[in-house]
Amino acid sequence: MIDGYRGGGCGMILFNLAVRNLKRHKVRSGLATVGIIIGVIAVASLGIMGNSLSALVGGLVSDVSDTVLVTPHLAASSGDPFDPRNKLASQISERDVALIEKAVGQNRVIPMILTAERVAVGDEGGYTQMYVLQAEDIPFLLEKESGLYPQTTSSGVMVGSLLADEFDLNAGSRVEVGGESVRVVGIAAERGMGIDINPDYAVIVTEEWYARRHGEQEYSQVVVKVRDLDEIEEVKAAIDQQINRRKKNVDVLDSREILEIYYDTWDAINVFLLGIGTVSLFVASVSILNVMIISVTERTREIGLMRSIGAEKREVMTMFLYESLVLGLAGSIVGGIASAVVGFYVSASVAEFLTGFVAVEGAVALSPVAIGYIVFGVTFGIAASVIAGLYPAWKAAQLNPIEALRYE
Repeated sequence: MIDGYRGGGCGMILFNLAVRNLKRHKVRSGLATVGIIIGVIAVASLGIMGNSLSALVGGLVSDVSDTVLVTPHLAASSGDPFDPRNKLASQISERDVALIEKAVGQNRVIPMILTAERVAVGDEGGYTQMYVLQAEDIPFLLEKESGLYPQTTSSGVMVGSLLADEFDLNAGSRVEVGGESVRVVGIAAERGMGIDINPDYAVIVTEEWYARRHGEQEYSQVVVKVRDLDEIEEVKAAIDQQINRRKKNVDVLDSREILEIYYDTWDAINVFLLGIGTVSLFVASVSILNVMIISVTERTREIGLMRSIGAEKREVMTMFLYESLVLGLAGSIVGGIASAVVGFYVSASVAEFLTGFVAVEGAVALSPVAIGYIVFGVTFGIAASVIAGLYPAWKAAQLNPIEALRYE
């Protein structure tokens, strides 16, 4: 290049030429930038959502780390989706509960029935979860916000705090449960989701109350509260030895295993979501590649003129790489800012939908991990843009100056 052109301001001159060309084709450049923005938002915001949901699940389950959950072993666990036994309801019998009590010693055993009933107040109503517990177990699992706990001889029910808020219920209110008008004797304090019981949008009744209306039923699951956390593995092994001696009758999991299953599930979902975002970024990169190839073709004579007055191949290549870099920077920075907002609100909305209440503290906050996803999305967007511009820039640098000047 001429001496003045190759001076200390050469890089700035090449950068200005790149910006000037992008401004000359605002629509084309804008569309390419929008592609990068969408790609960065997809990568970062989906990553934030996955991380927030993982944090939410961890926060919900961590407060029941002393819990062992015993559930019926389903035929589906054999791996045969066409097994007709999958259609059969599976429960835990009174005999199994007695064996569990024998196996766990002094640890608390809480059998329960999980079902659903229609709840209505006036013209409003819908189906909700019902927990059927022994009367003495209800105070052990739940705190009351107001009123009383249901007693063995009680004809009333307890409702979760969020269900009470939705129907404007108080202790003493009447509500229709399963077509029968019953009195609300107490409101359970908000507890949040857990692996043992999720009462906030539920109705809680005693076994006696349920048996008078539906007859004796076997149990849906058994919760074991372990006094010493160091004994959890020992308790699980004792239950398994006592009940699954001849064949697999129940599955025995503790809260840590269930949390791990949740994490593995969300990690797989997160990888899938990030894959979708990555694909969208690659699509955006293709649009930048297309824009740069068109730019090289349109500016062939300009490239020939630059080369004829002394511009080197690397300087021509640098000028076109600046163009792809500017597109990548603009799209990635805007996409990074937008993804922080989108990721936060999407995470909050999904968490509220899944749990029925505002997410636990920190579940949707911009944690260091979430910020890391934003940085990753921005960096990936810039890198993808520059990589997309490599071939067109190399092609421009390889043009023969004489042939380029003759190009029509």
